[in-house]
Amino acid sequence: MGRRDVQRHYDQLAAEYDEHWVYGPEYVPWMSGQIAKALQLKPADLIADIGSGTGLFARELARQLRPQHPVLCVEPSEAMLEGLGTPPPPELTPVVASAEDITEGRIRLPYEALDAMWLKESVHHVADQARTLRGLADRLAPGGRLLVVMLPATIQYPLFKAALDRFEELQPDPADIQEHLHRAGLVTRLDHVEHELRIDRERYLGMVRARYMSLLSTFSDREIEEGIEEMRAAHPEPVLVFPDRFAFVLGRRVEASA
Repeated sequence: MGRRDVQRHYDQLAAEYDEHWVYGPEYVPWMSGQIAKALQLKPADLIADIGSGTGLFARELARQLRPQHPVLCVEPSEAMLEGLGTPPPPELTPVVASAEDITEGRIRLPYEALDAMWLKESVHHVADQARTLRGLADRLAPGGRLLVVMLPATIQYPLFKAALDRFEELQPDPADIQEHLHRAGLVTRLDHVEHELRIDRERYLGMVRARYMSLLSTFSDREIEEGIEEMRAAHPEPVLVFPDRFAFVLGRRVEASA
């Protein structure tokens, strides 16, 4: 998908985005807590959520952390950022920009250097991942942390086969992302976290029909409907239970020596 296609996808999905991504009441607090733990966030940190969408995780993280400075919600889709509210809450600052806008200097962030930033399931939208991640790493303060949260190379979602196959064709390998961060001068580590999802089958089929994953926007309406019928046959159970496993790729800038 090209950048314009991606932005169009999220512009169209914006009004229903939170509904599709809140699998259950425990999901967003769990993921936000995992992000905060991996980044070792402190209230005094200067923080940015790169590719924040509607601010689902930034909002929850701010609730948990109570930061002293607003969390930057960096997102190219203005429609998605409208999900922060008008006006946005004081603990969140919207920034209409892509990761590339930041690294290429087209948009300047309110903070000169960041103590922590994360990209959750957005790195696959970046055309030149090595260059963009290096540019983001350059915006870290000494001791700053950059976390890439992404799906692994294969997933166990109850999607139709063509969607799973296409996912494997398009999804970056977390090991490659780790190498990009290493080459950007960061000390890196790769971990995995897993959360069990339980979701009503009909609701999940509706999410697929709405193309809740950008991957699904590469299929036509007819292909989506055929895929849903395939899913119905493969999963007659009323509640779908499957693991949601994530790679957490963390990079840390070495602190300046005294």
